[in-house]
Amino acid sequence: MFIILVYDINQKRVNKVLKKCRQYLHWVQNSVLEGEISDANIKKLKMELERIIKKDEDSVIIYSLRTTRYSSREILGLEKGGQDNII
Repeated sequence: MFIILVYDINQKRVNKVLKKCRQYLHWVQNSVLEGEISDANIKKLKMELERIIKKDEDSVIIYSLRTTRYSSREILGLEKGGQDNII
């Protein structure tokens, strides 16, 4: 499956969350990652993030797409995260 993960994390934990997410996904912009991931790995990532975040202060949103067949991405302005992340 293809996911887009966005987060709003307290500054104390933001680096830990980013580092963990980058083990599974591609960083595309501040607080945004995307990529193909297996069902097992998304479950593992969620469990690992739940150990890092504080649910009363932090927010992680995961958008799941079964396929990227009907999706597209258009970038206006500076592209962050590198060229290897294009859908």
